[in-house]
Amino acid sequence: MERKHYKQEINMTEALIARINELISHYPEGKQKSALLPVLHEVQDAHNNWLSIELQDKVAEILQIKPIEVYEVVTFYTMFNQKPIGKYMFEFCQTSCCCLNGAENLMDYTSEKLGIKMGETTADGMFTIAGVECLGACGYAPMMQLGDFYKEKLTEEKIDQLIADCRDDKIILHDK
Repeated sequence: MERKHYKQEINMTEALIARINELISHYPEGKQKSALLPVLHEVQDAHNNWLSIELQDKVAEILQIKPIEVYEVVTFYTMFNQKPIGKYMFEFCQTSCCCLNGAENLMDYTSEKLGIKMGETTADGMFTIAGVECLGACGYAPMMQLGDFYKEKLTEEKIDQLIADCRDDKIILHDK
């Protein structure tokens, strides 16, 4: 399988470096690798919500660890994106409870509605659809995450409304 290499401008601002250093300071001397997860979140947030190989290498350099140690984490967790994504990323829970309650049908419905396959982004850069592991809201299945928020007890009508609200810029993605 051929992997596409995506280019990304690296913009390590003074504010971002200060935040990274503050995160590192929470751990004992020589244990800066412990800051890897929060540092990756901060760096991804500052770089259009994705992490290129070059950006991952930069994180490794800052934390004084091997690049493979960063790659292992980025490729394991679905919360880290390895390619550009849409402004709105529909992350559908695809584990047992959600699937038993129709998540797979809703994923197919959303893909058809937006004209893209799972893992793809619309041509206008607005939407990406992804399947992720358990989001821990089984009592509200089927559900998905959109930004920092859960969208629960989903139906086709709710998906239609979410898409319309995104297009009308009515969706808040982050609580910070």
